[in-house]
Amino acid sequence: MKQLWYDTFFRGIAVDFWRTALPQSYTDAEVDFLERTLASDTGRRLLDVPCGTGRHLIPLTHRGFAVTGVDISEECLAATREDAGSLVLDLRQADMRDLPYDREFDGAYCCGNSFGYMNPAGAAEFIAAIHRTLKPDCRFVLETGMAAESILPTLLPGRQMDAGEITVRSETKYDACDSRLDIDYTFERGGVSETRGSSHYVLTASEIRRLLEAAGFSIDAILGEMSEALPYQLRSPRLVMVARRKP
Repeated sequence: MKQLWYDTFFRGIAVDFWRTALPQSYTDAEVDFLERTLASDTGRRLLDVPCGTGRHLIPLTHRGFAVTGVDISEECLAATREDAGSLVLDLRQADMRDLPYDREFDGAYCCGNSFGYMNPAGAAEFIAAIHRTLKPDCRFVLETGMAAESILPTLLPGRQMDAGEITVRSETKYDACDSRLDIDYTFERGGVSETRGSSHYVLTASEIRRLLEAAGFSIDAILGEMSEALPYQLRSPRLVMVARRKP
């Protein structure tokens, strides 16, 4: 595969930022949802891809799940190992489409905005790879803030985010012909700044649903965040799609 921006983006200060960017209460609520949604009679083996710094993987492991994490960034995987302490983890460095598993998992999830990293053809490859990994009738949770109904109505040309001693400023341009957000992130810490570019493809909820169905999934729920009480609608901050591999 040709090198893409995310092959080298997640290193150094970017890993340090995302390691601490979200409050623990936010993560706890997401992990509660994943536990409820992915619990299965067939077993407790889950796939987290891409797993980043283990924000969901580590607490789910503490709750008794056997979680395999896949990520392209060795620095993210190293941070996961460090934060896990004495926990024994199953981690693999690979592109999120490179999943050499066949009907091995009782559930899978993809959280954050990573689903939008690839163009629609790449997204279809990823979903097909996820489908292969799951046992029949098991679920896949896909969560993203980059669905069209979420990101486009509230799109800002720039934002600032702070996490401890790190500040991140972003500048965003939208390529309407390619349905793609091009975002430059400038990380600042201790008077030193570094800018890295990224791209996110924007699909509608309907387009994502059709990709899942074409791969052999049925759709159990389309939610506005990780809560069964909030259906997805225009301006929902997140899209959470719960799909099930057909028997």
